[in-house]
Amino acid sequence: MKRAFTTIFRLQEEAAGGDSRSGLGTSGRPQQPSKQKSHFTIGRGRSGSGRSTPVSDDEATKSGSNLGSPATDLPTSSSLSDVSRLAIAGPVQDAPLVMGSGLDVIKLQHINESTAFPAHLRTTLKLRGIMPSAVESLSLQVERCMARLRSIKEPLEQFAYLDRIRAEDTTLFFAILNTNLSEVVGLIYTPTVGKVCQMYSRIYTPGSVQGLFISLHDKDHLDEVLENWTYPSPDIAVMTDGSRILGLGDLGVNGMGIPVGKLSLYSAAAGINPSRTLPITLDLGTDTEEHLMDPFYLGIRAKRPSDDVFFAFTDAVMAALRRRWPDLLIQFEDFSSEHAFQLLERYRDSYFCFNDDIQGTGAVILAGFINAIKLSGVPLQEHRILFVGAGSAGVGVACQLRDYFVKTGGMTVGDATKMFWLIDSKGLITSDRKDAGRYPHHKTIFVRSDMNGEQIASLEESVNKIKPTALIGLSAVGGTFTPSIISAMAAINKRPIIFPLSNPLTSAECTFEDAMTHTNGTVLFASGTAFPPFPHPQTGELVEPGQGNNMYIFPALGLGSVLSKASRVTDDMIYASAVSLADTLNEEERKAGLLYPRLDRIRGISAVVSRDVILAAVRGGVAQSKYVLNLYGTRPGDSAPAASDVDDAWKASELLDWTRGMMYEPRYPSHKFL
Repeated sequence: MKRAFTTIFRLQEEAAGGDSRSGLGTSGRPQQPSKQKSHFTIGRGRSGSGRSTPVSDDEATKSGSNLGSPATDLPTSSSLSDVSRLAIAGPVQDAPLVMGSGLDVIKLQHINESTAFPAHLRTTLKLRGIMPSAVESLSLQVERCMARLRSIKEPLEQFAYLDRIRAEDTTLFFAILNTNLSEVVGLIYTPTVGKVCQMYSRIYTPGSVQGLFISLHDKDHLDEVLENWTYPSPDIAVMTDGSRILGLGDLGVNGMGIPVGKLSLYSAAAGINPSRTLPITLDLGTDTEEHLMDPFYLGIRAKRPSDDVFFAFTDAVMAALRRRWPDLLIQFEDFSSEHAFQLLERYRDSYFCFNDDIQGTGAVILAGFINAIKLSGVPLQEHRILFVGAGSAGVGVACQLRDYFVKTGGMTVGDATKMFWLIDSKGLITSDRKDAGRYPHHKTIFVRSDMNGEQIASLEESVNKIKPTALIGLSAVGGTFTPSIISAMAAINKRPIIFPLSNPLTSAECTFEDAMTHTNGTVLFASGTAFPPFPHPQTGELVEPGQGNNMYIFPALGLGSVLSKASRVTDDMIYASAVSLADTLNEEERKAGLLYPRLDRIRGISAVVSRDVILAAVRGGVAQSKYVLNLYGTRPGDSAPAASDVDDAWKASELLDWTRGMMYEPRYPSHKFL
């Protein structure tokens, strides 16, 4: 049935004195608003009958579009889903024609402005009487929401309130995050997201479409499943199978909270347009009996399949995603340790992808470790690093640190490998341990063959034997770093490096208070979860703990990879993100002895790190963005430009300005020029 609609986005833009082609240019400044008379058009057509008109990245740059308003995938059909496409598609010359009623408008999260709709637009869009008469600014809406949020005491209820805002008004949700990130980040991701995942099937809200659930039963219908995602072509997807959620084990389909939370951080920290993100949960069952027996569990009620079935399914999913969205960047998240490494090795050279648990965690810890080494006073070649936990995250971090010793310390890979010891639940990983023949591949990377048959089962014994300069925990076992172990580290080192990195809070190997107390304040500390400041035992001065939050890396890595249009994510791009982050400390942060910059600077930090990721893509010859390559005088398929060109300070500054201008900023279209 045919149906008439009006163009909402054009009306919102014109209400602000602009037109639908206006947007943020590469400088980040708005273009001059049009003086044309406000008007709108009526169009008719069947759902799904239209065609999209892709625009090259060069044309998008010229037209002033950015990741916050990409000028691609514009539908001409008149389905209700096109309202979302229209509002987020950005600068358009011939906007598609959409709208049924005022209720349709406020139900679409990427269009809804709620009480910020101007009075005359409320008449045109049939909103009069549907909401209170007050016309408010976005900042006042944020103020109201924060007052309400602070009045709620239970974190799970605070999450539910924010999630409702996300589902109803995307712009407002990200305006809240952008202006209060330090306060709310723990509610939309760790530690609260762990509880959300545990309770997911019991708190699920039917009306909230958070992402794609791709079931093993969908294997023969994957193209159909992907076509049901009606937003514009996504730039980034975060994909999990829920088999290893944080330190909570196999949660199955309940793990959807992780991709949703991660992608919120992509938008808040690095300006990825939230409408161009795609959370994906692969439903392959669960091995957790509790969930299989739960009458409310929303996933497949079966044990997980064999590896043959698993990889046949992931092969089919990856191929379908490429068919549908060839430029999509896929981040693997919270797969079981063995599958995490296997997926990365299977797809890294043929798909545009990376694994945050392995590569992102490694990069962010390397950044903090670089700064800790500088403060420790121990020469690089004299460090001895003991890891507690030998899963995908632990080995991934160790690999990143080893790369630093090779590239900065001039060591061979073999010599650098000898600086690492890894402990799992059965003790030190050695070549002559009884179960050595059954080690998964990733554990063999740092296996010790120099223990001469000596078996060390306990952490305390390992510390006394190895005398490490750094103790890094990714064990997911809370309290592993006991007071006696922390004290032993302080007795060995003037400035012991202690990184309890496991999430959530209950899985952290020790607290900041424990580390400060039992080292008498000498510890160089970074954790995976947030801890409050603690008074220095000697001076009483309040000391801020470091947090090795992956949010410092993966959003910027994703933004840089997407903007560069890299053919793949290389190890050099990952390494560049870590080195760049380590160098973002400002003078005040360095004087305070911080290992990481303060979180309230995250968007500026992400722009710099993204720029350096792009430069690494250019150096590696994998960048394909015409804008980026034109800046450096080369073309897709050419060899990398000369080092002198890539290191040119003026070009780097231009690239940083362009990167900043391409970042999404939450603002209402009808308020754009007010």
